Amino acid sequence: MSEAQKVDNRPSAAPPAAGGVDGFFKISARGSTIGREIRGGFATFFTMAYILVLNPIILGSAKDKFGHTLDTGQLVTATALVACVMTVVMGIGGNLPLAIAAGLGLNAVVAFQIAPLMSWDDAMGLVVLEGILICVLVLTGLREAIMNAIPQQLKQAIGVGIGLFIAFIGFVDAGFVSRIPDAANTTVPVQLGAVGRLTGWPVLVFCLGVLLTIALVARKVKGAILISIVTMTVVAIVIDAVADIKSWGLTTPKVPDKIVASPDFGLIGHFSLFGGFAEAGALTAVLLVFTLVLSDFFDAMGTIVGISAEAGLLDEQGQVPGIGRVLFIDGAAAVAGGLGSASSNTAYIESAAGVGEGARTGFANLVTGGLFGLALFLTPLLTIVPLQAAAPALIAVGFLMMTHVKHIDWDKFEIAIPAFLTIVAMPFTYSITDGIGAGFLAYVVIKTVLGKAKEVNWLLWAVSALFLVYFAIDPVEQLLGVK
Repeated sequence: MSEAQKVDNRPSAAPPAAGGVDGFFKISARGSTIGREIRGGFATFFTMAYILVLNPIILGSAKDKFGHTLDTGQLVTATALVACVMTVVMGIGGNLPLAIAAGLGLNAVVAFQIAPLMSWDDAMGLVVLEGILICVLVLTGLREAIMNAIPQQLKQAIGVGIGLFIAFIGFVDAGFVSRIPDAANTTVPVQLGAVGRLTGWPVLVFCLGVLLTIALVARKVKGAILISIVTMTVVAIVIDAVADIKSWGLTTPKVPDKIVASPDFGLIGHFSLFGGFAEAGALTAVLLVFTLVLSDFFDAMGTIVGISAEAGLLDEQGQVPGIGRVLFIDGAAAVAGGLGSASSNTAYIESAAGVGEGARTGFANLVTGGLFGLALFLTPLLTIVPLQAAAPALIAVGFLMMTHVKHIDWDKFEIAIPAFLTIVAMPFTYSITDGIGAGFLAYVVIKTVLGKAKEVNWLLWAVSALFLVYFAIDPVEQLLGVK
């Protein structure tokens, strides 16, 4: 978002006192309107609604130690329910436009690394423990202290990296970019389209969507992102009806046979808090919880800082307003995810789509959470948006977040190099956590070799040491005899 746009979105003078909903959420005070918040809530939901399909696919495709699988219908209900409740809680308690749902990457750890070592109940119990530990870190002030110890320009680099990351996600999800099969015997990891060129109607929908989105954004049309998503969904439905299309990917844009479907709450409350310690061994269980905590901790941190920066909500010191409450709610979301068997829930980078529509407060979360609530009963209707129609929003938002790169001092190598590694490692490793870890380690090392080690906050030293273990977890596990 340009500086001009940011100025336009904020009042030039102190806003008049406001009561009711406006006053509670500080909508006018933050230069927003209820209309913008509603549009932002819709945009965020439609950009992340894919999780209602993807989370059940990831968790449902794995088997636990005893060969058991989770029911797909129950997983859809669990995914929607936890996302609904925790998104609303974040909106009311944190007053930030940060939607919450099952964390991608975290669910893969649960499905393919944890579940094969124990039962599903045991695996979800470890997720609950992870969330409790994060909440303890928040209550002791340690999590907030770590965030405050990060240099401002490194925080800005995190936001830029997330922008590139979500843009890359958009290209991949839409099929514009794809992984080259290993059988190709090439060192090039990705390519244009599925075969080195663009083919098929779905990719055309994405390309048209990108052009429509950037045109609307350039003309500063209100509701640009949401207009694009809705328009391209309609186009996709029409194309699917008249063309012979093999696959749209996760979501096929068809008018559903029925609108209402009954939710199945069968997985809610199925967890064993300490069963995993007995089943897989205490040391292994501790390492698994550590992996979940580290990934969730820094993914959420990067997302919260990046989204808040894009919304223009950071204070003069680069701090997030009400960060203590926000971090606690994010930790509680992990607990809720385990309780609901939906895997660890966390703040979503797709919230940037809502911010791009003008959302600046937690009121947008009431809209997003409400739509997740509707999804409990209207799943056939609300999951017809194909990724090809939603992904253009990620490209546009990636650009908006990329503009923060101008705030980094590229002539000062001690911050420029860590910032660069933070930015590029996120899309290149497909992980926010890995990007943050690379940046932190580089910052500590460069400060040390320049004789400025004392300038590094002790918490940053401690976190960097943890990241060193994180990156070297395989040899560490071998040395400890757990592999």
